[in-house]
Amino acid sequence: MTSEVSRKGSPTRPRGEERKTATRQSRKNLLLAGLLAAGVGSAAAFGQASLVRSVDGMLPDVARINTFNRPGTVTILSADGQVLQKLGPATREKVAAGSMPELLRQAFVAAEDRRFYEHDGVDVWGIGRAMVRNIRRGAVEEGGSTITQQLARTVYLSQDRTLVRKLKEAALAGKIERQLSKREILDQYINYVYLGSGAYGVADAAWIYFSKAADQLTLPEAALIAGLPPAPSVYSPLVNEDLALQRRAVVLGRMRQAGFISASEQAEAEATPLRLKPALPKFWNSEAPYFTSWVAQELPKVLTPEQLEVGGLTIRSSLNLAMQTEAQKVINASASGSLEGALVTVEPGTGLVRALVGGKDYNKSQFNRATQALRSPGSTFKLFVYLAALKEGMRPETVLDDTKRCFAGYCPKNFGDRYRGKVPMATALQSSLNVVAVSLLQQVGFDKVIAMAKSLGITRELGRFYPMALGAYEQTVLDMTAAYAAVINRGVFVPPTPFEEISGPDGDLLWSRRLQLDRGRRVVDSDIADAMVWMLQRVVTGGTGGAAAISGRPVAGKTGTSEGARDLWFVGSIPQLTTGIWLGFDNNRKTSSDSGAAAAAWGRYMRVITKDLPVRQFPPKPVLTGSFKANKPAAKKPAAPTASPAPSSEEARPWEQERPETTSSFEPSDIRPEETMPAPTRAPASRPPQPQSRPAPQAVPTPASPPSRPPQPVAPIPAPTPAARPPASQPAPAAAPPPAPAPTAPPPVLAPTAPPPPP
Repeated sequence: MTSEVSRKGSPTRPRGEERKTATRQSRKNLLLAGLLAAGVGSAAAFGQASLVRSVDGMLPDVARINTFNRPGTVTILSADGQVLQKLGPATREKVAAGSMPELLRQAFVAAEDRRFYEHDGVDVWGIGRAMVRNIRRGAVEEGGSTITQQLARTVYLSQDRTLVRKLKEAALAGKIERQLSKREILDQYINYVYLGSGAYGVADAAWIYFSKAADQLTLPEAALIAGLPPAPSVYSPLVNEDLALQRRAVVLGRMRQAGFISASEQAEAEATPLRLKPALPKFWNSEAPYFTSWVAQELPKVLTPEQLEVGGLTIRSSLNLAMQTEAQKVINASASGSLEGALVTVEPGTGLVRALVGGKDYNKSQFNRATQALRSPGSTFKLFVYLAALKEGMRPETVLDDTKRCFAGYCPKNFGDRYRGKVPMATALQSSLNVVAVSLLQQVGFDKVIAMAKSLGITRELGRFYPMALGAYEQTVLDMTAAYAAVINRGVFVPPTPFEEISGPDGDLLWSRRLQLDRGRRVVDSDIADAMVWMLQRVVTGGTGGAAAISGRPVAGKTGTSEGARDLWFVGSIPQLTTGIWLGFDNNRKTSSDSGAAAAAWGRYMRVITKDLPVRQFPPKPVLTGSFKANKPAAKKPAAPTASPAPSSEEARPWEQERPETTSSFEPSDIRPEETMPAPTRAPASRPPQPQSRPAPQAVPTPASPPSRPPQPVAPIPAPTPAARPPASQPAPAAAPPPAPAPTAPPPVLAPTAPPPPP
């Protein structure tokens, strides 16, 4: 075979080989082009992903949807997490994740977003369809926002109709679609959307309109609720039944078009009457209204004004709901007729208020008698006198003189006008001997007793007058209970608080007792406090507080009765809990009873709530080794005013008391009633708002300005400040001032006021 030779003499390749070479080159070029395209595509995809991540990074966290609370809402929980009350625009109840009825999902998709399962957060076709429909009808009848956009707007944005807000809404909708499933988005929307009449979410709406749970709704009921979001105030069946029925028919028609229901189901549902069964929103009324009203007043003390304004707060309170329920039962049972009562239970070591009752019926009177009412504490005030005496070096065994006598013109009397001569200090407290208490005040000195009271949380002004020893200066049940709790806490005063912790709108911790814990301040040495507790135990085991005894448990406490038995007190404690109880009339009239009634109520309450508490003992009686030097009273008396009103027959003899009669609800057996104290002249009392038929939910708290008060009337002797009292059905009887002042000149009398109760 001869080979072909080119013109230049070089050999040439066969044509078949040339075709193979061309094919290989073509493939190589295609491969390079493919690789280049893939690189460009990958770079573009990477750039797009980076852009999406960058945009997502600038947007709020989607996880916030799970903990969303609207601004201005306050949720108050008990210590164990039970809901006590929800205030403001709160979703009071949610359908649990994964438990949303399919019927409701179908109804809301048909009514609000027919292409919900097809778009990625923004529905361009839906926007176009809505625009065409609205132009044809000449009104806005259909919106273009998807369910995802509405959820983004509810959780993250305002309702402003601006282009900027719409752009943010679209961006957020895209992020939500990328991070949550369609079912999660739909369920959260149905749980949060406003549905009129105070209903935020389908669970609230089912209850408010039909008194049902969400999973109990029928087809016509679900369609009616699903039709509310475009105009909740217009379509609400509680506002306009005809419009609500028309809107329900529209939703049923859309459900039929979407294939969710048949024609026969549609016809049957459209023929069904409304059958409304309205109910108040859940947690609208508080489970413990006097306590939650106090929580509202205390919030400004632990949060800033900005935090209060934003709202979205969740408060885990100190309240023990079981104790609170029993406390309300005992007050209602112990205060018959128009008699009222108050109770506070405090945990001594922490200051946590476990129960607080401010009256028998919050619906009739929102005046909080536990925190606002200023009442004469009677002989419970002797705590401060005896503590000051122990601190200055006296001992429970110190012998004191119980003989009839006067102190700078003030002549206290023991009950029954009986006197024992020389008695130990512990016996004097056990029997509540008034002369000894006033004598101790003289020996220790006004300043030291007043300082002791203030160190134990008493904030009201105390004048330097001998009736102070017997409770002439009015106090609140909360303050007196906290003071006794400090003694039980071995001399360390911890301010009472209703808060365990407070979380903000995003679930972030704003305040925690564990972190901002006020560990209290030491007021007296532990030995002095233990000696005082030992003496208070004798009051229960063999003195005026016998009705408070609990079998098998140590109890320490003190009774107190004001002039005319207008105020009946017992403040007592076991090692774990301190409880104060007050009984009396709002108009300050006589009760015809004695403090044994309060001690008996205390015993009934504590016996129930301590059933599951371990029995603990108080510290043993300590051996005190101090020595006492008596205070030297000033020799000069202040000059009396030149003009004074003529006293009535009762005012002229304030220390002459009759033995109080016993109410039918309490019959003391071995209890020796204590002598009551003379009450000072009372100035006009501030009054709370008139009772309402049904209280409105408490607003988000802001510091309340105290009401103004008229000037104090001129009296021969400056009197303690008046008590804040609710409206009286009849004038209070006149009370008498002490006949003579203390040796030292008193400070100006202040007139502090109690904050008004929340609406």
